[in-house]
Amino acid sequence: MKAAAVSFEDIEAAAVRLQGQVLDTPCVESKTLGQIVGARVFLKFENLQFTASFKERGALNKLSTLIESGQPILGVIAASAGNHAQGVAHHAQRLGLRAVIVMPQHTPTVKVERTRGFGAEVVLHGDSFDDAREHALQLAATQGLTFVHPFDDVDVIAGQGTIGIEMLKAQPELDVLVVAVGGGGLISGIATAARHLKPGIEIVGVQTSRFPAMVNAIKGTSHAQGASTIAEGIAVGQPGKITRELIRERVDDLVLVDEGDIEQAVLMLLEIEKTVSEGAGAAGLAALLKDPSRFAGKRVGLVLCGGNIDPLLLAAIIERGMVRAGRLARIRVGARDTPGVLARITAVVGAAGANIDEVHHQRAFSTLSAQNVEVELVLQTRNPAHVAEVVAALQAAGFAASGY
Repeated sequence: MKAAAVSFEDIEAAAVRLQGQVLDTPCVESKTLGQIVGARVFLKFENLQFTASFKERGALNKLSTLIESGQPILGVIAASAGNHAQGVAHHAQRLGLRAVIVMPQHTPTVKVERTRGFGAEVVLHGDSFDDAREHALQLAATQGLTFVHPFDDVDVIAGQGTIGIEMLKAQPELDVLVVAVGGGGLISGIATAARHLKPGIEIVGVQTSRFPAMVNAIKGTSHAQGASTIAEGIAVGQPGKITRELIRERVDDLVLVDEGDIEQAVLMLLEIEKTVSEGAGAAGLAALLKDPSRFAGKRVGLVLCGGNIDPLLLAAIIERGMVRAGRLARIRVGARDTPGVLARITAVVGAAGANIDEVHHQRAFSTLSAQNVEVELVLQTRNPAHVAEVVAALQAAGFAASGY
């Protein structure tokens, strides 16, 4: 499969089809993030699309080209548990097409219901994406439906490439584009557009170290694949054939980021930019945080490719980030088990300026003597130095206290 399968003209045609149907999302500078990483950082807010993901661009372009072909369309089918499902369902509904989405049977109910809300028929099948995909292909054959691939399709890739046109129109001075990579459809389209508009621009793809399939395919490495990641949007075990060749020809480098990098990026986007990003959407910023020296002084464009994150996962990321920043701390306090001792401990903590989140009063599950009690406190604090101040205040008041 030659990389020339997708051209800049294909992306220009896609842009015409998409005009007025999807948002030309903002691409603006984040001065605060830039100060932190030592570069000028420009964010493309694809999490503001109606389905909160860039995926609807490729889906709409594919569906539109099917209609333009004049061939009879009995309906479309896709296998997805996430953003692709919603993109296909939403635009199929708009265009009056039947849409069937096959999802693994353990897909969270909220994603199933959201996809049904866009008018799609949802079929739950299998334990994995591969199972769902095989069943979708079987249904496509038996029911005469057109299969819409999430990334390895020239029309889908061309739709995603419209992001590249918009970014360089809004910020023509960009030096580097940093783009998340799963199956490779997004970066293949963006790279095709960017190489035409600004041939010298640097294009870097980012994968999670738990799903390094494209890195392995392009670089010949053999990084092991994990079982799960908070960046499930780029958790692709088998890269596309078309996208692999486009990336090999048009992308300068691929890098890996760890789960902690992605967590930190999600939290920084929430705190600094007041925007919700899923793990895959924060992968580009994670690459800057992991290796800021590589991008130092450059004008870097990042694509916040999606904002569909599970609220419980987001809550866990926020809490873990607060722990790492010393804004949420656990302190263990040992004391004589006498009336009023808990009130004295909490009074010292309050006087030191910390706020108590949780209190665990242990008698039976303690290694202290039977006359003593162990109190575990979860505190809201300002930073690690403040945690140390609270511990010191408790020790000065005669308690055996330590942070852990």
